[in-house]
Amino acid sequence: MQDPKPRALDAVLFDFHGTLAMTVDPIAWVTAAAADCGVSLDRGRATVLADRIATAGGLPGVAKPSRIPPQLAEAWANRDLYEQSHREAFIGLAATVPCEISGLAEAIYARVETPQGWQPYPDALPTMSALYAAGVKIAVVSNIGFDIRPLLAAWGLIGLCDAIVLSYEVGCVKPDQKIFLRACAQLGVEPERTLMVGDTPADAGAAAVGCAALIVPSAPCGKANGLHRALLLARAGNAQAAPP
Repeated sequence: MQDPKPRALDAVLFDFHGTLAMTVDPIAWVTAAAADCGVSLDRGRATVLADRIATAGGLPGVAKPSRIPPQLAEAWANRDLYEQSHREAFIGLAATVPCEISGLAEAIYARVETPQGWQPYPDALPTMSALYAAGVKIAVVSNIGFDIRPLLAAWGLIGLCDAIVLSYEVGCVKPDQKIFLRACAQLGVEPERTLMVGDTPADAGAAAVGCAALIVPSAPCGKANGLHRALLLARAGNAQAAPP
């Protein structure tokens, strides 16, 4: 029997940071990292330290540094291509901030590799679950230098994914066309029947290979960011690029 409501799309590709999840509040992040080092920070000291480290670029995903020290230039350029470069770049940037807490830069980085360093957007699980139930294939496509599978597993998202395509594993970063084509190939779908959902112009680069693109607005931790629009596009109607 023919499906009376055929899908407009066969697959949805989701960016990770800023789309499915966001790093936790910088003050809470630095406070927890200091506690991991055996130091208790009061709110005032934690606020100042978090601001300085964020400005230096030492909190992955919070802010890009205005200046890269020469000794970290190569690591920064390759941060999404190699695990070691990712680690070296962010620990090195955090360590440029004078601090009396031994091992703080390493502790800050360690937390970004755990679910405790992130908070999934509240509409991530409902949207992905509905797409999965509708038979739409799902991939996570991320520019990142470490394995996010344990994070996705902790949030109940890994079982909804048909593919995980990470830049450091495939050797290319968005908006390089190869990463989008790799994702579509792993899903066994045509780009023209695929939607890329992200929060940056790099994600919109998927349009160059024929994918539709949905750019969701930046939202603070804990707030819905419009991922439900991916479900609306996939289920019916127009599979053209959608505005945020």
